[in-house]
Amino acid sequence: MRKTTTLALLATGLIALGCGSGAADKASDSSSDNKASSSNGDEGEAKGEEKPAKTAKIGQPARDGKFEFTVKSSKCGVAKIGSDMLGQKAQGQFCLVTLNVKNIGKEAQMFDGSSQKAYAADGTEYSADSGAAIYANKNAETFLNDINPGNQVNGVVVFDIPKNVKLTKLELHDSMFSGGVDVALS
Repeated sequence: MRKTTTLALLATGLIALGCGSGAADKASDSSSDNKASSSNGDEGEAKGEEKPAKTAKIGQPARDGKFEFTVKSSKCGVAKIGSDMLGQKAQGQFCLVTLNVKNIGKEAQMFDGSSQKAYAADGTEYSADSGAAIYANKNAETFLNDINPGNQVNGVVVFDIPKNVKLTKLELHDSMFSGGVDVALS
């Protein structure tokens, strides 16, 4: 009997916590809705809340968080990276994306090539190949590189994709948790 009462109290407490957290989420959602509806449209756009994401093109700067990315070029169809003795063969084909990364923030930020994503026309997502990027970059520019404010690095991010696939866009991130910015490749 004692176990049943303890379990019932525990279950009631968990249900109450679940309902309470939902109410808190609902309250914060409605308060942000009220702020958005009570403010004029210019203020929402200045904060970047209502504005749709703009897709940059090759050669155009695109910003995400503390980084400004400029994709210089994209070359696919590469079968192997590195030398004959040290290198890596593609499972399909390597796509080499050369880019410039500039820190536009007020403190150092780590650039990690593995946080970058590429997409095919059908929406298939491809992750960067950090192992292959070591052979494509002489100084490991795209592997866990701290960039101080105002400084910039040039490097190559490598994607290993099937031979019959063509990449159409990149999603570049200042960290693994950022929203990212799109850059069209075609």
